[in-house]
Amino acid sequence: MATMESLIGLVNRIQRACTVLGDYGGSDNNSFSSLWEALPSVAVVGGQSSGKSSVLESIVGRDFLPRGSGIVTRRPLVLQLHQVESDAQEYAEFLHIPGRKFTDFALVRKEIQDETDRLTGKTKQISPVPIHLSIYSPKVVNLTLVDLPGLTKVAVEGQQESIVQDIENMVRSYIEKPNCIILAISPANQDIATSDAIKIAREVDPSGSYME
Repeated sequence: MATMESLIGLVNRIQRACTVLGDYGGSDNNSFSSLWEALPSVAVVGGQSSGKSSVLESIVGRDFLPRGSGIVTRRPLVLQLHQVESDAQEYAEFLHIPGRKFTDFALVRKEIQDETDRLTGKTKQISPVPIHLSIYSPKVVNLTLVDLPGLTKVAVEGQQESIVQDIENMVRSYIEKPNCIILAISPANQDIATSDAIKIAREVDPSGSYME
């Protein structure tokens, strides 16, 4: 167990270093071999309003993700969970604000929104540049997940017509890696046969195992 925890910690540090160097999933930089592409990851995929945020918050045990209608997740969120001692205080840290500890998770939500707006503006556009968030808590297990923008079928006012394909291309750039585990989220009231998340997961990994 100690060896596995050390390995997860090493992967987390490499992922953070990759992002700082401009090497991340969804990057258009093809001038060098991507180290990120060789790292294992769990990518969270779903349609808009499919319940991805609720699933992630259930895993963490905290409400910390922005909510709203339309495209809320407009940049990938690399969520690195670190288990700490049972009596330790929960806190969060962002890679772009080194050294600042967030103990108020409402402020974590606000920072995710503000950092998203920093690159995309207060628009409904998307960016492949990830936000790195680390959460230290006795309630979590050591795990890294990548929350991706929700798949959509139509562009709405304020979005480019290419947004539908742009989001799919971004999602595919993460889940088509050989070392990626796809966590496909669908609403409980949706026919699994019409799930966009399951559809793209099966296209990428037709021989994979699926659980409802």
